[in-house]
Amino acid sequence: MAIFTMMNSLAALLLFLISSSSLIAASDSPFILAHKKATLNRLKSGAEKLSVSIDIYNQGSATAYDVSLNDDGWSSDIFSIISGNTSTSWERLDAGALLSHSFELESNVKTVFYSSPAVITFRVPTKAALQAYSPLLLQEAYSTPLLPLEILSDKPRESTLDLRALAKYGSLISVISIVVLFVYLVATPSKSGAAKGSKKKR
Repeated sequence: MAIFTMMNSLAALLLFLISSSSLIAASDSPFILAHKKATLNRLKSGAEKLSVSIDIYNQGSATAYDVSLNDDGWSSDIFSIISGNTSTSWERLDAGALLSHSFELESNVKTVFYSSPAVITFRVPTKAALQAYSPLLLQEAYSTPLLPLEILSDKPRESTLDLRALAKYGSLISVISIVVLFVYLVATPSKSGAAKGSKKKR
């Protein structure tokens, strides 16, 4: 049942990606994707350092202008900024190009923190093909969310690393497992059929 549900989810994801890619190809506009990731490191002082990085991709066919990143969902009661800024901006992001931004936070508060996605705003190019868009109207995109962050957790760091590995490679492992299971199911009836055939010959 779980495998059937997983296959349905993968099929739905595949259909979504195909439809999204066709829509992107059909429209001459920017298409922004942003991936947010964070790494926790325990300091000798007993505090926890959080390194955050955000990669912004333009998967569309046109340049995005006046690109701004805002990731201010970090509570000042829990975190203090030790390097970088939680917001920044760029003049443009060309089609197929990548922008990256990173900053570091520190916390002395033991808690489980749920981070909100970063917000990316940008303007579409003023071309005749994009008359439906107003050059003054900002477009918005959101980064991927983070897993809950266990600040100053008593759990061994290995379990956190395992969770990160599962989040990073879980979908790949699922696809490989489904392929192996499919090959096994296809191969198994042929073996049983061959065994029955040899019994009949005897």
